[in-house]
Amino acid sequence: MSETVKESSRTVGASPEAAPPAPAALAAKVRTLAPSMTRSMQRVAEAVAGDPAGCAALTVTGLAELTGTSEATVVRTSRLLGYPGYRDLRLALAGLAAHQQSGRAPAVTADIAVDDPMADVVAKLAQDEQQTLADTAAGLDTVQLGAAVAALAQARRVEIYGVGASALVGMDLAQKLQRIGVFAQAHSDAHLAVTNAVLLRAGDVAIAITHSGATGDTIEPLRVAFEHGATTVAVTGRPGGPVTQYADHVLTTSTARESELRPAAMSSRTSQLLVVDCLFVGVAQRTYDTAGPALSASYEALAHRHAPRTTR
Repeated sequence: MSETVKESSRTVGASPEAAPPAPAALAAKVRTLAPSMTRSMQRVAEAVAGDPAGCAALTVTGLAELTGTSEATVVRTSRLLGYPGYRDLRLALAGLAAHQQSGRAPAVTADIAVDDPMADVVAKLAQDEQQTLADTAAGLDTVQLGAAVAALAQARRVEIYGVGASALVGMDLAQKLQRIGVFAQAHSDAHLAVTNAVLLRAGDVAIAITHSGATGDTIEPLRVAFEHGATTVAVTGRPGGPVTQYADHVLTTSTARESELRPAAMSSRTSQLLVVDCLFVGVAQRTYDTAGPALSASYEALAHRHAPRTTR
């Protein structure tokens, strides 16, 4: 499959078959996609997320005037957020406004200060991670997820690429898949990743995990795997990032706000782990006849190592 054909078959930011996001997922979608938007599109996105009731009452011309943009920018932003057009976005905004007026308190996040007591650090981290998980779940394209699971369930071999914190997530997925009998390897060494990608063919799966979507050492092996016919999956926080041009399936993650004491690698890891857990459980469900006995056998093999030791 050529790169040109591949790019024309997928809409960045949303699966062609996926339904528009539910109203409650709109704010999460904005938080996830805003960093990859142009500044004018960010103004539209921030306006609709900040005042859904007010924006729901505006025509496309009115919202363009309010944000100092154009009608075309409003429509493009609506589509990037997953809606066919601005009319669909307005309906979602009205639904979101009603949801907010129902009395549910909005999520509150706060930066961690150097002098915060440990109790506050725990509370703030817990709140941020809860929000990150909720945003990722709300924005995850289940059509793309299902397609990736189907490919993994039938894969001859699975190669996973990532560096830094993403490499740890890749190792977690590889270990889980190995326990249900799927041949999976995680690579953090760029040279080894590429030499393994060269050997992939149709029927194999390559997964790239990169929050930025622009990590060269992760993109390169995915590109090689893509060009050799493997099914490719990108787990990324930037659905419009360079890695997606070589991905058959894109699974978007969300992150909490970055701060001095909470770098992006911390929150991205939280959302990435949720996505790889979804992949693993989906594969285990589809292959339960073999996955179930494999899990039982692996538990049994390690049971004696967890038994309390007796002392003489």
